[in-house]
Amino acid sequence: MTLTLAVTKAITSLKEAQAKLHLSPTTNPTFFPEWQFPLPELTPAEKKTLDQLKQRYLYYAADGSISEGTVNFIMISPLLEHLGLFDAPYKVRSEKYVQIQIQNEEEILEGRIDALVIKEQLWIILIESKHYGFSVLQGIPQALAYMQSDPEPSKPIFALVTTGEDYIFLKTQDNHYAQSYKFTLLSDDANNLYRVAQVMKRIVSSFT
Repeated sequence: MTLTLAVTKAITSLKEAQAKLHLSPTTNPTFFPEWQFPLPELTPAEKKTLDQLKQRYLYYAADGSISEGTVNFIMISPLLEHLGLFDAPYKVRSEKYVQIQIQNEEEILEGRIDALVIKEQLWIILIESKHYGFSVLQGIPQALAYMQSDPEPSKPIFALVTTGEDYIFLKTQDNHYAQSYKFTLLSDDANNLYRVAQVMKRIVSSFT
């Protein structure tokens, strides 16, 4: 008998994600070069827009918790619009339903996620920052599960997991995965949103 479980209940830790999805982390520098230098240059106009987005986030964050929907409206959608990712040849879909058959087990994981998917290869997964100390790392196990719903595991799949303040990129391919550093808006005087936009540009260029 096949058992159907919600992704968020079946996978709550990185160890569970690795075991159930048969995924192994890799530190091979050639596996995920897309988030590392050299990266595409940004124009002064692009930097100005990214500075505005950063200040907008800080303005809303001053009131406390920011929901996934608000992060989408004030940060992610404007970022995608600015990068031209809403228009051809790209196509964005939201609130994707996924179903994952666990290998060698009579178990199916399913769920509907507040995510934006670009050309089926770049997932943008939004996480609500609920309280002090909440980490974007907590979203990685479910993100890996959703990425594994792709029917072609040999094809590289990318994800950006974000709370609006913190950003981590993921890549999966052939039962391996790797992650980038965590980019945060509050790390230094430089706007790390520049690096996020640059990495997104490079990832998108890899499947155009």
